[in-house]
Amino acid sequence: MVHLPTWLARILVHLRKFYTGTLVAWLVWVVFIDSNNLFVLLENHQKMKELERDLSYYKEQVKLVKKERKEVFGNNAMLEKWAREKYLMRKPTEDVYVIVDENGKSIETEE
Repeated sequence: MVHLPTWLARILVHLRKFYTGTLVAWLVWVVFIDSNNLFVLLENHQKMKELERDLSYYKEQVKLVKKERKEVFGNNAMLEKWAREKYLMRKPTEDVYVIVDENGKSIETEE
């Protein structure tokens, strides 16, 4: 083991305390105080996951709408049927009856 002069040993002890204190202060700053602290990062991560789930849901909805559009708008008879079912449209001389289940939803919808 190397024996250092006492003045150099004192300086090294103070430097070690300085760097240790600086490291601890920096960690406290990064974890708790900074605007991008650990809690904000975790919250943003959760929000990102939720938005990715929403994105996949809306992509599926877009696929369904495109499929329905392709089926309906190519045929005028289907267009009328679709409008009557979807928006409960009727002719002035007829009555429309909607049959619902116990939850209040129409039994003909697939939703």
